[in-house]
Amino acid sequence: MIKIRDLHKQFGEKKVLNGVTLDIERGLTTTIFGVSGGGKSTIIKHIVGLLKADKGEILVDGINVITASEKEMMQIRHKVGFLFQSGALFDSMNVLENVAFPLVEHTKLSKKEIFSRVEAKLELVGLKPKEVLHLFPHELSGGMRKRVGLARTIVSEPESILYDEPTSGLDPITSDLISQMIIKLKNELKVTSVLISHDMNESFKCSDKIAMLHNGKIVEYGTCEEIKNSKNPVVRQFIEGSSEGPIQLN
Repeated sequence: MIKIRDLHKQFGEKKVLNGVTLDIERGLTTTIFGVSGGGKSTIIKHIVGLLKADKGEILVDGINVITASEKEMMQIRHKVGFLFQSGALFDSMNVLENVAFPLVEHTKLSKKEIFSRVEAKLELVGLKPKEVLHLFPHELSGGMRKRVGLARTIVSEPESILYDEPTSGLDPITSDLISQMIIKLKNELKVTSVLISHDMNESFKCSDKIAMLHNGKIVEYGTCEEIKNSKNPVVRQFIEGSSEGPIQLN
């Protein structure tokens, strides 16, 4: 569904992406794994046009994001949902208004239809609508904010979802809950998922494929079992840890 070819991106003097090539297979969950600050989130921000590449090609259902018109980008954004690391909820809106926002802005659905879909998506992510619809973001726990953000992401029923560090800053129990949500959405909605993470344990729980990003390139790609058995020293260091300290980017 998504093809990335020779993607390059530099911020000032820092080259973050140095020729990333990766295929995201339809219907699967692919995790892009690597060190914090190594460019993982930069990749998925290019997919929805939040960043412009210095060089390369990104195809979403055959449309090249790099050269796409605004009309084509709108088509892509209807197909691709993005869950920001923070959840990115509007502080001045309650849960109902936050989740309904994409439908109010971009559809002609009636208020009744919007309300019904909001309730359904909240239930899908494990929240009880009657208990949370009236609450504001500051009244929610970190895990609840992530799930409300996820409900808003899926309310437009995208074909794929990009998750930017969905378990970051959460306790282990809540992290596991979010991972189970990702698996549930893939199974029930049949969405294609791209997960950004530096948590190897969580990645193995919910991924079909894993891509290892190192020094701005994908250095290993395969199933969870293939990654676990990889002989690549960079991959082995992430899996096993190293007495020599953290991986060096340069």
